[in-house]
Amino acid sequence: MIPYPYIQFLPINYLAFFMLNLLFSTIVILLERKDPLAALAWLFFMTLFPGVGFFFYLLLAQNISKRKIFKYTAEESRLYASVLESQRRALEGANYPFLHPETRDYEDLILFHNRLSDSLFSQNNRVSFFFDGTEKFDRLFQDIREAKHHVHMLYYIIQGDSLGQKLFELLGEKASQGVEVRLLVDHVGGRHLPRSRVAALRAQGAEVCFFFPSWLRYFNLKGNYRNHRKITVIDGEVGYVGGFNVGNEYLGLKRKFGYWRDTHLRIEGDAVIAMQLRFFLDWRNASRKGLTLSPAYLGSDRSTGDVAVQIVSSGPDNINQQIKQGYLKMVHRAVESIDIQTPYFIPDESILEALRIAASSGVRVRLMIPRMPDHIFIYWATYSYAADLLPYGVEVYIYEKGFLHAKAILVDRKACSIGSCNFDIRSFKLNFEANAFIYDRQASMAQALQFEKDLLSCRRLTLEDYGNRPFVVKVKEAVSRLFSPLL
Repeated sequence: MIPYPYIQFLPINYLAFFMLNLLFSTIVILLERKDPLAALAWLFFMTLFPGVGFFFYLLLAQNISKRKIFKYTAEESRLYASVLESQRRALEGANYPFLHPETRDYEDLILFHNRLSDSLFSQNNRVSFFFDGTEKFDRLFQDIREAKHHVHMLYYIIQGDSLGQKLFELLGEKASQGVEVRLLVDHVGGRHLPRSRVAALRAQGAEVCFFFPSWLRYFNLKGNYRNHRKITVIDGEVGYVGGFNVGNEYLGLKRKFGYWRDTHLRIEGDAVIAMQLRFFLDWRNASRKGLTLSPAYLGSDRSTGDVAVQIVSSGPDNINQQIKQGYLKMVHRAVESIDIQTPYFIPDESILEALRIAASSGVRVRLMIPRMPDHIFIYWATYSYAADLLPYGVEVYIYEKGFLHAKAILVDRKACSIGSCNFDIRSFKLNFEANAFIYDRQASMAQALQFEKDLLSCRRLTLEDYGNRPFVVKVKEAVSRLFSPLL
């Protein structure tokens, strides 16, 4: 039985705790200069769960946009800046020597990425698309087997299953042969990776690092900021970027997901230099080692194709949302069509408004999302936001063959962007992402044809279907949408 004096003062003590929690939470969020919607969501969460809410804020909501966490060497900065400046002047003067006249249609977007993202533009690339996990990993493993100097690999997730084991065995074999092997894995995404396997790979001569590691087992002060990029560079001549992680589910071997539909690119040409630079920046941050970008890491034969490409990265270390803003420019300049595939559709108001305007202006806008969820709250929020676009004429398709994990936007069948960036607030503001922006009609047709093929495995969501959804679904949507700025 609780003594009477404690009962007498419990309400006052609780009220004092509640007021202090609210005051402190408000001050912290205002000092962080959060987006108003995100700030209100955090305030609501902290008020609903005093103490616990503030713990999660510390865990998930640090502001790192003012920190310079990725650094070029002085020589790299000088050389790279000179190349970017030369391209910038030519683009600003409207006299850049484009190989294909149609590429000039996207001159403003290319210049935008040059200025905002320090993104190198190149036109001598050969690009191959992979829409199936087995095909992608077969070709990737073949390229690794043929590596002569180095294999640089960055993934968000590497599972400890049979595919992960096969990758580690192959990397260990190459390291034993004297090939430089560097593997960077996000610490949260790689949490299921057996540390004994990591130790064995290191013993064979490979270097393995983890991005933003947890110093305590279940507490990571950067838990909300994860490296979601998927980049591989082999001998400085072949690069991979896209949506596939490493695990059996990406081969369609997990019953929960069924067939896994994703998109990945294999690139040869100068765009690989940009991918290599991105890897070096991330590697230095994680390893704390002064790795120098020597000519051996830049490959040799660069004249392999004629596809125009820019590699664009974004992350919470920068106040700009470069990939999202690239998406916006593509949407705004669309004339005929916009085709989007994404597993998570939790956009901010700028994306929603741009799609509404495009659809209302006569542009055919098609959005494809998965039927099955891998994150339940995100799924219902995705369903809700997608349905918001139906009254404006946007066509929403639900992919039913398996799990759709592709992150792609295709505009007018002339330009597309493929990579790791979803159409959600987390990818736009919180994750470190990397996308390839491709300005080429022939290359973009590969994505266009696959989109049409995927439509055969979809059902279209109509206003009538959405209006007849069960009450329990409406509740799930309302709750999920309320916390969508935090998802």
